[in-house]
Amino acid sequence: MSACVPARADSARTKHVHPPHSPPPGGPRRFRVAGADVSAAIAVFLIALPLSLGIALATGAPLQAGLVAAAVGGIVAGRIGGCPLQVSGPAAGLTVVTADLIQQYGWRTTCAITVFAGIAQLGLGCLRVARTALAVSPAIVHGMLAGIGVTIAVAQLHIVLGGTPQSSVPDNMVALPAQLANLHPADVAVSVLTLTLLLLWPRLPGRAGDVLGKLPAALIAVGGATAVAALTGLRLPKVDLPSWSSHALASLPEGPVLGLVAAVLTTTLVCSVQSLLGAVAVDKLVAARPALTGRVKRSDLDRELLGQGAANIVSGSLGGLPIAGVAVRSSANVAAGAVSRNSTMLHGVLVVIAALLLVPALELIPLASLAALVMAVGLKMVSLNHIRTVTRHREVLVYAVTTCGVVFLGVLEGVALGIAVAVGVALHRLTRTRITYDDVEGVHHVHVRGQLTFLAVPRLSRVLHQVPHGADAVVELDGSFMDHAAYETLQDWQKTHTAQGGSVDITGRRPGTRISEPAEVDGCRCRPWTPWRNHQCERPSKAPTPGTDRRTAAGTPTGESPATTTGPNTSGTSGVPGAYGPPGATDQPRGHELARGISAFHRNTAPLMRRELARLAREGQQPSQLFLTCADSRVVTSMITSSGPGDLFVVRNVGNFVPLPGEESGDDSVAAAIEYAVDVLKVRSITVCGHSGCGAMQALLGADPAGARTPLQRWLRHGLPSLERVPADAAEDGRERPRLAGRAPADAAERLCLANVVQQLEHLRAHESVARALGAGGLELQGMYFHVGEAQSYLLSEDTEGGVFELVRETNLTA
Repeated sequence: MSACVPARADSARTKHVHPPHSPPPGGPRRFRVAGADVSAAIAVFLIALPLSLGIALATGAPLQAGLVAAAVGGIVAGRIGGCPLQVSGPAAGLTVVTADLIQQYGWRTTCAITVFAGIAQLGLGCLRVARTALAVSPAIVHGMLAGIGVTIAVAQLHIVLGGTPQSSVPDNMVALPAQLANLHPADVAVSVLTLTLLLLWPRLPGRAGDVLGKLPAALIAVGGATAVAALTGLRLPKVDLPSWSSHALASLPEGPVLGLVAAVLTTTLVCSVQSLLGAVAVDKLVAARPALTGRVKRSDLDRELLGQGAANIVSGSLGGLPIAGVAVRSSANVAAGAVSRNSTMLHGVLVVIAALLLVPALELIPLASLAALVMAVGLKMVSLNHIRTVTRHREVLVYAVTTCGVVFLGVLEGVALGIAVAVGVALHRLTRTRITYDDVEGVHHVHVRGQLTFLAVPRLSRVLHQVPHGADAVVELDGSFMDHAAYETLQDWQKTHTAQGGSVDITGRRPGTRISEPAEVDGCRCRPWTPWRNHQCERPSKAPTPGTDRRTAAGTPTGESPATTTGPNTSGTSGVPGAYGPPGATDQPRGHELARGISAFHRNTAPLMRRELARLAREGQQPSQLFLTCADSRVVTSMITSSGPGDLFVVRNVGNFVPLPGEESGDDSVAAAIEYAVDVLKVRSITVCGHSGCGAMQALLGADPAGARTPLQRWLRHGLPSLERVPADAAEDGRERPRLAGRAPADAAERLCLANVVQQLEHLRAHESVARALGAGGLELQGMYFHVGEAQSYLLSEDTEGGVFELVRETNLTA
């Protein structure tokens, strides 16, 4: 082989040589931590330190156990876990479970249970069943956390008052009157100070509040209470951290086998569900951050379960509390701008340093201050937002039963009760089907609300047989599920009824609920939404009228009936034939298209909108903006603005003109609408919207100003000021012209349309009511351009000279 022939790049024997004029490659890549991770780790550490001690105090475990769990959760779970920014450690949601285990089995056996729970988590992670845990109803999870929060708050209240908590919520409630009669003023004073700082610190006003508010409220509360207690010389119980040499480690579990198995399963369930739900919540928080803060991968839930299992094994072996993902610390980590798992690991290292070097300072913390902190955390676990959410979704019963079960029976029992109630509610909803029958002007309506299963077949069959033979029938399916028994019943009845000369129209809330092809009514097989696309039906049994051009409507899905459009229009309209039936058909009664459209509204849309329209009828209209646009039939204001009834006060005219007040041949109707919208309806914005292919702009380009004889020609004179803004030479006066961002106007008509929007905004400012509202700061004006063919909207940005219409970008509304 010639020496000039290069060797193969993928050869295993080829050695990579650095270029001749570059320095030799360096050594191994150094470990680097981003500055954002360092600051986030410090913020999380300052929160984790007091909370870890407080949770250990609430469980009755040695206080070092909280520090061990915080350090292991940060280092082990942070390194192995699948959610880079989730912070793990001792969690308030595990307090009740751990306290029960310690009381029943002792601390060393509790550590062993933690180890076995970690092994169970490793097994679940290897089986890749993490996503299955998310199938648990959120109402059960929120109810479990609320029950745990109530239990924590009631127990810590006794320590706040200077006493000792009992083993259960009922016992604590019974003992509370006696505890109130025997208050310890020093403990109460420290607790009140801690709660006051905890509540008021994030609400400090002014610029100083913005700076000081960056310090964690938990640290300030505990630190402030500790300083006051030390300076005033209060005598009260404080943190006692024994020597690490006497720290208790795990031992072989002792106790009944079934009880230990139940304890392991309970710990595994609570740790896993809380960690996985926390990982999903962290993903949402990360997605909501600005893109400049760094890209973070989405959570791998199976790997997260493996990381939590490994952390629990290490924590239990070293004498630490059970570990789970913690919402408060994870939220702080994300908010502080962390970009990798290094922040979580570094926070664990800082906890280790504090546990070794800051023991004298930690032993100054009053136990009452930690109890007040944990009590506040427990009360926050009863979230009013969660209660409103489950109430809105009709799952408040599941939430209430789970909460009460956890409070009075225990975590495992409460969750089991919640699951049983959730299954019962689901079965009730599945079997609860309302079937009604009504006769409206000879059309027999059968309305099915709910899911159609075999349990509803007898009632469905009984109602369907009430429809007379040969009658017109409409079956409305207001549900999303139909099993095979209901499908066959409905299909058999439809075939029999149609064979007897009747007609059947089966409709549903979703297109997928149709069980067969739509019944042909007057030759039309349209879906209810096809008229929105200017759809025109063609009768299968008739040939198209001469002069028509058969073609499929743009955007019609496969399987839809082809649309028929006419040739050149000679009627003076926009070339739109009848909506149902080919042009020239004379066998349809007058108003047939309108009546059929109204009938479709009554059948499909009115049931969904009736409640909202009834509210608007009671409260009156309260639109937020006046939308002034062209009368062109292709500009559907509600569609391009995603608005509904009551949102827009719309004024339409040919060319979207705003005549100047007092102008000769002016139009008082436009001025009256503007005055009514601004002074009476108190709209906050006015939008002038032009569009592509505007016939008024095309007519204005060829108009003769002196020949205004017809009403249309006289009306177009209101566009002459817009025409003057766009001379033949766009740069003859040196001024910038209104334009679209990113491209030049397609033609003179589009250039005139953009200038017309800007001109009509100037006309708006000349109206007295508008000028007054603008001066008061209660109104804003907006210019908009809608390109019909591209279905794109542009908003006028007046920050640039001449005015630039910027394309409205798509945004993620679910983030």
